[in-house]
Amino acid sequence: MDINSFFKMEIDQIAPDIWLPSKELKRGDFLVQKGQLSPYLFYVEEGALRIFVDGEEEELTIRFGYQGSFISALNSFLADQPSAFYIQALKKTKVSGISKDSFYQFLQKKPAYQELWQKAMEHLVLQQLEREIDLLTVSPQDRYQRVLKRSPQLFQEIPNKYIASYLRMTPETLSRLKKS
Repeated sequence: MDINSFFKMEIDQIAPDIWLPSKELKRGDFLVQKGQLSPYLFYVEEGALRIFVDGEEEELTIRFGYQGSFISALNSFLADQPSAFYIQALKKTKVSGISKDSFYQFLQKKPAYQELWQKAMEHLVLQQLEREIDLLTVSPQDRYQRVLKRSPQLFQEIPNKYIASYLRMTPETLSRLKKS
């Protein structure tokens, strides 16, 4: 069982009342907008979302969330700052949310929860470092292969134009790489 499933199951069993009412989003709806305070951690019950920022010429996709994963505007969640990101539904999506305060109270219930949260955050930082290295030093072909190996579900859940943005290549380049 992965960390996401474990936390969801434990919260459901120990503190089910801390979940905010579920929110349903249509494709294109925003869960979080840039500049908005969002001290929430969301669990994706169904659907898919992307986290992106505005680039000089285009939107730049940073991360995805799909069924069974947690997603958040981390700078807002962790530092109580206005979000630097947009979180947008890529298809019909249903999320449940937990406020930062409620989640941290939950983590206090058992030391093992705090340890798992720390491991999850460490894993996230390592993923981001690996992604930065990929974007700066690895060819588009290698980036595509590494993401395909690391996250095959991505290619089942997410439209190609957003995967291309995530990989920092054109949709045409991604299409060529997928065919080869």
